[in-house]
Amino acid sequence: MVIAELCGRVLVARPINLTENPTMTDAMMSLRALLEKSSDADLRREMVGFAAQRLMEREVESLTGAAHGERRPERVNHRNGYRQRVWETRAGAVERRIPKLRRSSYFPAFLEPRRMAEKALAAVIQEAYVHGVSTRSVDDLVQAMGMTGMSKSQVSRLCAEIDDKLAAFLNRPLEGEWPYLWLDATYVKVRENGRIVSVAAIVAVAVNGDGRGPSAHGLDPWGEVLGISIGASEAETFWTEFLRALARRGRRGVKRVISDAQEGLQAAVAKVLHASGQRCRVHFMRNALAYAGKHGRRVVAAFIATAFAQQDAEMARAQWRQVADQLRPKAPKLAALMDAAETDVLAFISFPKDHRPKIHSTNPLERLNGEIKRRTEVIGIFPNEAAIIRLVGAILLEQNDEWAVQRARYMTLETTAPLSQDPVVTLPAVAA
Repeated sequence: MVIAELCGRVLVARPINLTENPTMTDAMMSLRALLEKSSDADLRREMVGFAAQRLMEREVESLTGAAHGERRPERVNHRNGYRQRVWETRAGAVERRIPKLRRSSYFPAFLEPRRMAEKALAAVIQEAYVHGVSTRSVDDLVQAMGMTGMSKSQVSRLCAEIDDKLAAFLNRPLEGEWPYLWLDATYVKVRENGRIVSVAAIVAVAVNGDGRGPSAHGLDPWGEVLGISIGASEAETFWTEFLRALARRGRRGVKRVISDAQEGLQAAVAKVLHASGQRCRVHFMRNALAYAGKHGRRVVAAFIATAFAQQDAEMARAQWRQVADQLRPKAPKLAALMDAAETDVLAFISFPKDHRPKIHSTNPLERLNGEIKRRTEVIGIFPNEAAIIRLVGAILLEQNDEWAVQRARYMTLETTAPLSQDPVVTLPAVAA
């Protein structure tokens, strides 16, 4: 039995029966010769190549209906030579001869094409390596993944293939109304002019008019990713340009923007979207409990939560002010924070009851950012901003595809319909 480790997987080829046919007998003889002549350093790589080639031949035989060179009435296709490919494995670079078919295409089933995010990760790692800006951790990854034989031209071709697909996704037209928009940023490190700097990667996801949107229950819900941008900071000018870019692509129907209390973002939303904002309830609670003291946090959290439990906006505001007044004598800074945040934190209560649990925080986007952070930490320091877009954009593209095939909507058509019946808030025209 031949056992080969292929890219972290263990591939098991079935036992070879010498009585099956002469071809299999020849294969067994070839394997024996390989074992006798190969050094320990080359044996693993050669066995991987041998097993892979035999499996490809078997697959092509099943597709053509006959063995190589065999004349049979059951034959349904013919071979058309081979194409040479280098297969990077943990055992090293393996030369592959992939059979070609005359009337269709063939790709080995056991060499399933990598997901977009995995391709992007490999591309970023390779780019950092070949340009000499990688860290020790990236160098270790290159060695572990068997990618030491790369050239700059090979990496450029891989990057171009990924970038074309991501550009089509990130610049696609935005059609219909998008009543709820989530905005947030995560920070990553990049090399810039010989220095290592931290930059903001901002992401926008939304619910559209038919109820598709992100979920706070993990990374496999419905949603639609609208865009991503990289900037030196979360300044108002940066957010303004990002929102205007969405406008140029057709973004309209904004009713509520869910985000944190970042001042630059809030100013840009008011200027460009002319929509009201929902301050993330979770972020607010963190800020509020910082004024409560170690022993008073549980009580304060329970008091504030009573306002969130009210049935309508008027009752919620009355309860909010009552709690603030009760806390004012002992925690004046906390009461002042509640006074200032009342409108933004309680904004969600003015919307349909079924929507409230979904729009009161940025938790859905926080979870997506957590996945982005997990993937980007593999790189550590990106070689340039294009590499950030490549990897983060690929993660977002895969997430968008997963949301698109979910069976249940994040919000039902019945509950989102009243939002589009109101006067539509559209983005002002912005010159390209």
